[in-house]
Amino acid sequence: MATDPYPEFRLRLPNGGPEARGRQTDEMGTNGSRKFVVGPGQPVRADVVPSFPKRVPSAHRLREQLIAEGRIKQTATWPDCLETADTVTFNSSSEAAAVLTGSSSNGWTGWKTEDGRPLGDFMPDASWGPNRAWLVRGSNVTGLDLVQRMWLPEGRVTLAASRLRQAVETGISKEQVRTLVQEDYESTATYSQKQDLVEELHAFLSRMKPGDTVCTISGGRLYVGEITGEVEQTESEDHRSNLRRPVTWQDAGYAYDELPEELQQRLSIQHDVVELTTVQAVIDGLGLTDEELADEAEAIERDPSVEIPALAARRELELPEPTDELAAELLVHKTDWLREVRDLLWDDRQLVLYGPPGTGKTYLALKLAEFLGGGPEQVKLVQFHPSYAYEDFFEGFRPQEDPETREVAFRLTAGPLRELADLASREGNRHIPHFLIIDEINRANLAKVFGELYFLLEYRNKSVRLTYSGDDFALPPNLFVIGTMNTADRSIALVDAAMRRRFAFVELSPRTEPTSGLLRRWLESQKKNSEPAELLDALNARIGDADFRVGPSYLMKKGVYRYGGLERTWRTKILPLLEEHHYGEGIDIEKRYGLAALRRSLPQPPEPEPEQVSPA
Repeated sequence: MATDPYPEFRLRLPNGGPEARGRQTDEMGTNGSRKFVVGPGQPVRADVVPSFPKRVPSAHRLREQLIAEGRIKQTATWPDCLETADTVTFNSSSEAAAVLTGSSSNGWTGWKTEDGRPLGDFMPDASWGPNRAWLVRGSNVTGLDLVQRMWLPEGRVTLAASRLRQAVETGISKEQVRTLVQEDYESTATYSQKQDLVEELHAFLSRMKPGDTVCTISGGRLYVGEITGEVEQTESEDHRSNLRRPVTWQDAGYAYDELPEELQQRLSIQHDVVELTTVQAVIDGLGLTDEELADEAEAIERDPSVEIPALAARRELELPEPTDELAAELLVHKTDWLREVRDLLWDDRQLVLYGPPGTGKTYLALKLAEFLGGGPEQVKLVQFHPSYAYEDFFEGFRPQEDPETREVAFRLTAGPLRELADLASREGNRHIPHFLIIDEINRANLAKVFGELYFLLEYRNKSVRLTYSGDDFALPPNLFVIGTMNTADRSIALVDAAMRRRFAFVELSPRTEPTSGLLRRWLESQKKNSEPAELLDALNARIGDADFRVGPSYLMKKGVYRYGGLERTWRTKILPLLEEHHYGEGIDIEKRYGLAALRRSLPQPPEPEPEQVSPA
């Protein structure tokens, strides 16, 4: 071992503990990791964090075995510590660090030289940076479940590279991988298959590194482990596992159906290798309580001012309960009605407010979204129209001018839904509700506008491949959609059963609360005469079709209550609506719906009785 080209490495035990010393070797362990040696008399933490048996079960079992055999024993040298009694050879540097610290540890960053350089700097394929998380599929590799057959029992993760030439260098660039795939798979793979191969091989060969988290799915369960060594290229049975990396797997898997939704979204991406770094904090917290996560963070001497990512990822998405104050502001008759709308949003995440014109659908949608989302910053409004398309709504190529050359070229441009989805899915935003308001949602061809996203409205735990960018996309769990629909618009025929299945529908109609009494409540709040409310009730009583009744918002504007304002509003806003409704029917609109006719129909106040005059 004296010829090993490595200096002595040191590992600081948690909570200001002493330093242990050890040596890296080039001898390979049983699963392909490089063995690590710790000599006698090195300090070992006396206790372990509660999550240790779950997170690193193999290291926990080894530690217990070493203690039982007396190879880790009590010591007087290190207060509150144990120590190694003889030389212990570990299967990897991470296993050594885990046994000594009693917690999950990345040996490639934890073991350092005297001048502070990490062990990873001395390894041949080290490409350092923050740790990542990956999904590698192995449950159906040319018909075999390699997860149960090889990966879990042997401590590996593999990737089939049936035609890739031998002696491919690790750390190879994507362009070099692309050239190899073009040459080695020239006539055996389609263009799209080659594109996928380039991404997957480059990730496995060059982007993955020791210390990264790796996940796989088998038998309806998710298995999680940590990569502990470099990539190895070898011959294998039927070329199913030519590329290999050593992995320390956790013992127990996690039921797929019980995983958090945002993790299921990423796991549904149909590639053999998928980066999961955006949900790494969720993975880190699987199977652990808040207390166990806090203990684990303390064990690695985490900065107490920095929030623990796994705990931050657990912050619950909540829609606040509507208050009596909000009901009063919106002039809604009962707070319970707002609570029901909130509950429908929480259950379905998509909701449509529908009703005749002037019932306050857009106003209510905006105000409710701002309340539930915590402010207008989390709310975006878009209005549909007959020529609105997928490219306007989500993403498409748009002409844009280059600011330097002044040349115009077509570039992929995000639409309002893509922009809001990207904002909602940012780290730190995932527990904050975001709302997309779609005004006049039934005026566009919905199948054309939503495209493949229509599927995601119903299956929020899935992802789809996007038409233009080719990205894998899922709707964030904290993105809610509120549409408004004018039932007087003939385009309501475009609303099919598929949309009705994906949205909850809430009626805003002059015949029911909260709309039927809205104008009266508003007039009372403004200390105005109740006649406009009585006239509106009389008008709607004469309209047979409930979808064409007139909403109160036409009469909830200041201009209505200036001199002549009511007559002007009636003549220019309300009667034209009814002219269109009765077009071709030969009805005298003024005679039937005019102010004079309606006023005559209202109950007349009783005339005051004549004053009695006493006889002289």
